[in-house]
Amino acid sequence: MHITVFGATGNVGSRVVTEALARHHRITAVLRDPAKPHGLPAAVALGVGDARNPEDVARLAAGQDLVITATRPAPGSEHELSAATRGLLAGLAGTGVRLMAVGGAGSLTLPGRGGTTLADDPGFPAELQPIARACREQLDLYRAADPDVDWTYLSPAALLEPGERTGRFRLGRDELLVDAEGASVISMEDLAVALLDEAEQPAHRRTRFTAAY
Repeated sequence: MHITVFGATGNVGSRVVTEALARHHRITAVLRDPAKPHGLPAAVALGVGDARNPEDVARLAAGQDLVITATRPAPGSEHELSAATRGLLAGLAGTGVRLMAVGGAGSLTLPGRGGTTLADDPGFPAELQPIARACREQLDLYRAADPDVDWTYLSPAALLEPGERTGRFRLGRDELLVDAEGASVISMEDLAVALLDEAEQPAHRRTRFTAAY
């Protein structure tokens, strides 16, 4: 596949690029400022643009099979996530290019808690509330998107950090996946595997899914 990746230099995005290249997909990584060091592999084509700009999105998606967004705004700039989501949805409307987004875990419901979400739990860290709210709005925008946008939203486990690529994990929908000890964890490497598996064999079109050990 020909895949355009927004957020390709970030923690998750860089692992998505690595996984996609290992599967022999052709990657175009989008940079806002091509003059800055990016550390991307030589096999990656570079594009310049901003996900918040629908014209940039349409131009960078032309001729592609899939657009992946793994952008994550810096603390204090969480509002940019909604702006980027609107730009992506507007830029891809009517193009037939599929859109896959790596989102947040805060809107997943807790098992056996009557619909309480992870972010609504009293133990959820206060410093993560702004990005959790931004990701919830991001998901709402996808769910309200025009029917002609073919989107998929991937929520990670509660704990997402660098680790090992095992290729072994479970998939779910809107409920947080926990193990026998009540932990919800996945590595960034395996989240990239889950995303590329879905890209190659779509099973969650116009819906959200989640992955965890």
